[in-house]
Amino acid sequence: MEIATHIEILRADGELLARTAQRAGLDAPVPSCPDWRIGDLLAHLGGVHRWAAFVVASGSLTRPSREDTAELFRAPSGDELFDWYRTTHADLLKTLTTTAPNAPAWTFFEGPSPLAFWARRQAHETAVHRVDAELAAGLPSGVPADFAADGIDELLAGFLSRPGRKLVADPPLSLAIVPDDDPAARTMWIDPDGRRVEAGAGPADLTVSGPAEKLYLLLWNRADATGCRLDGDPEVLVRWGELATVD
Repeated sequence: MEIATHIEILRADGELLARTAQRAGLDAPVPSCPDWRIGDLLAHLGGVHRWAAFVVASGSLTRPSREDTAELFRAPSGDELFDWYRTTHADLLKTLTTTAPNAPAWTFFEGPSPLAFWARRQAHETAVHRVDAELAAGLPSGVPADFAADGIDELLAGFLSRPGRKLVADPPLSLAIVPDDDPAARTMWIDPDGRRVEAGAGPADLTVSGPAEKLYLLLWNRADATGCRLDGDPEVLVRWGELATVD
């Protein structure tokens, strides 16, 4: 997907998240993140937005230290959180839309360019947490098929496969993800030493097929396998839910 498309999705989902969070209220539990309430979700995502904007604007190819970025994650309490989140979201959008396409910046897995990486990463980060807010508010959620398919690739081949990620399994497991509405199938193998991902639907302990939207939310542990077809060992999904935990 184009950088501009990711930025527009980030814009729309961030605004929808803010409205939904205000409707739910700061103390509403977030079912998909059992330790969180809406206030925790806003504080987390606002901090992530500030951190991403800082990284892009810095132009540095080195990961920023915790000392340099600790202040970015300090969020206000109470109703101030709503406006604070909206400000962090707007500032991130401004940074992404005013940064040159070829500008240098640190990234934590490969992308076509640093700007493309951060626009994509923040779009999916925000989409998943927008779903969290909708679950907290008891509202239905939807993810466009093409964006969901892009997100399956971003999660499996990027976010969960990055160096240092502690996603391992003993005994090993394998999972093939096959969207009905997109040709971009992926197969992931997870063993005691790490994981690898390949394009296509290879032989796997479990193959999960269905609409890209449902597969996307399933892989992010934001939905169950309702509406999907399972071919193989369903216990793989139980283990996936235990291993691939991402807030």
